[in-house]
Amino acid sequence: MSRIKSILSAILMVSLLPVASSAQYEADTENGVVSLAGRDGFSWSTRNGDFLFKPYLLVQTSANFNYYDSEGLDPAYNQDNVANTGFAIPYAVLGFTGKAFGIVTYNLSINAAASGGALLQQAWADVKVRDEFAVRIGKFKTPFSHAYLTTLGETLFPSLPVSLTAPVIMPHSLNAVTPNIGTGFDLGVEVHGMINGKWGYQAGLFNGTGASVNTATKTFSDDWHIPSLLYAGRFTFQPKGVMPATQGNPRQLNLDKMLIGVSASLNVESENESTNDFRAGMEFAWIKNRLYLAAEAYYMRVGFTKRQKIHDSYDYLGGYVQAGYFITDCLQGALRYDLMDRNGLDRGGMLNMPSVGVNYFFRGAGLKLQAMYRYTGRTGHATQLDRDNDDLGLAMHSATVLLQYSF
Repeated sequence: MSRIKSILSAILMVSLLPVASSAQYEADTENGVVSLAGRDGFSWSTRNGDFLFKPYLLVQTSANFNYYDSEGLDPAYNQDNVANTGFAIPYAVLGFTGKAFGIVTYNLSINAAASGGALLQQAWADVKVRDEFAVRIGKFKTPFSHAYLTTLGETLFPSLPVSLTAPVIMPHSLNAVTPNIGTGFDLGVEVHGMINGKWGYQAGLFNGTGASVNTATKTFSDDWHIPSLLYAGRFTFQPKGVMPATQGNPRQLNLDKMLIGVSASLNVESENESTNDFRAGMEFAWIKNRLYLAAEAYYMRVGFTKRQKIHDSYDYLGGYVQAGYFITDCLQGALRYDLMDRNGLDRGGMLNMPSVGVNYFFRGAGLKLQAMYRYTGRTGHATQLDRDNDDLGLAMHSATVLLQYSF
């Protein structure tokens, strides 16, 4: 009987084994969804540490209100200024992550709130030969933009900057091709590493078809005669050591970390073999105790292929600055100012989108409550038509309250 009790106790201790070093665990098993920083995780591990298995879950439920101006609405069809309003589940992610044999890190997650190929949010394996060199293959975040690369459950606002997610505006005859600046999740292979604990690099090849496609659909470029893929790279300087992928965590109120980065990518014949999209970005992020600061600027050039017989190319700019501060150990205030030249540099006019938010972390419960308000303004347009077209599809007033649970 005593032997059975000993076996059961050993099994229980292993199944609830906390990670010996949360910082090392986070570096080895980054899942992009839930951070384990400063808390014990529910995990299984072999006695010698060769294998670690960690399940995780994140569920977000939001209440949304969006008010659109009258441009583009037709009252004859009973189109209302209030639309896309009500309740939503942005993410319902169930996954597991871990490591094996000291060199392999793996991660798989399903987003039940998505559909089609986007149901598979991530699926990758990473082989780290040494800190300076590792190879990752599968479906994961492309190396572009601090906003996208932040852990999903630790973003400052419930939604990403509009300048990354909104489709660009082109002349009406070309509006079938409307990429956005952000690239997000994709399938591919990447080499990455940290040199001297300060210099980070990522370089990879991806399909360029985004998160909703899990099959090989690409061909060769008709114009450049190279594989029609997304070629992407990112280089960072982190002078105070590896910066965690967070925009505010109540368990990390004594950090002093900084990140400065540049990135670039080329999506060759990226959308229905019609355009070649070049992107470049600069990013800055700093966490100093209760304060979080970040700023990004990015550029995209869209060029049409020869078969389109369109000789024009279009250039777009976007960027944001944002700040968060923990007023108390559980309450974080947030500000963001988002800018986008959505209609191209050849035309006047910018979108300016200030946002204000507040986050409350329920101590020891895995709950996070977020609220934000965003206003979409327009300035500098040459004509009223340009002004009216520039914010089509974007709410003038947008409010979101989001409750998140994670473990």
